[in-house]
Amino acid sequence: MKALKISSLMAVFFLVALFLLYAGAAPAQPQAPLSNDDCVKCHAAPPTDLAASGGKHKEVGCTGCHEGHPPTVKKPIPQCNNCHMGKPHFELKGCLNCHRNPHTPLKITFANNITDACLTCHTQQIAQLRENKSRHTAQNCSFCHDVHRKKPECTQCHKPHSAEMAVADCKKCHKAHMPKAVTYAADTPSKLCAACHKPVYDLLSASKAKHGTFVCAFCHQEKHKMVPKCQDCHGVPHPAGIMAKFPVCGECHKIAHDLNNWPPASSKEAPKTAPKEKPKKKQ
Repeated sequence: MKALKISSLMAVFFLVALFLLYAGAAPAQPQAPLSNDDCVKCHAAPPTDLAASGGKHKEVGCTGCHEGHPPTVKKPIPQCNNCHMGKPHFELKGCLNCHRNPHTPLKITFANNITDACLTCHTQQIAQLRENKSRHTAQNCSFCHDVHRKKPECTQCHKPHSAEMAVADCKKCHKAHMPKAVTYAADTPSKLCAACHKPVYDLLSASKAKHGTFVCAFCHQEKHKMVPKCQDCHGVPHPAGIMAKFPVCGECHKIAHDLNNWPPASSKEAPKTAPKEKPKKKQ
């Protein structure tokens, strides 16, 4: 009986040893690499996001960033600077603070206190803000641009100069990063000027002189508060003697917005002077 048990144990050990020997000798089957089609079987959302809003990441695909999968690869999520390098913006820390979802990298939202990150790309805008001081200069970039590439309407913060002004009219004169440097095109409608300069606009509109046919920007060209000289258009219209005696055009022609429209003389009669006494004859 004891000999039978020993024989049975030896037979088991022999079979185990034979199995191990065969398993070790059998060649390992190579594992096929994962494809993008494999990823979507378990990870539905990232491929969907990538297809809809992936930007250039869409061209890379899942396996272009994630080289392997656990347990074969312990850290399948790469660092952004593995690919993004060579520019000041890529040296910033905390990429995911702004690019919250790497599968939709251009859907960027900010808190309202972000400026430094913006400066690495938008150098022209910050230069304009600093060289042209205004209340805009004191604000963080994300105060207005809380979503990347968002250009807010001016009327979100500012009331229009008049009820006639549309939202699009603001940008015809004001640039957001240098709002006090007011410039405009030669064909800017005079109604935009009238929003602040209505008395002048009313005078010009009622004028029968040729000036009344011009838009404000025809004379006040390109830059706000630019006041031209009459000679810029009219040259020297009178002989030198008259020009020397009356060097200020308005002495004769009144103001440019209401030329030659002098008020009528007073209708009141002039006071009568006492008659002169005749000299007395000498006695």
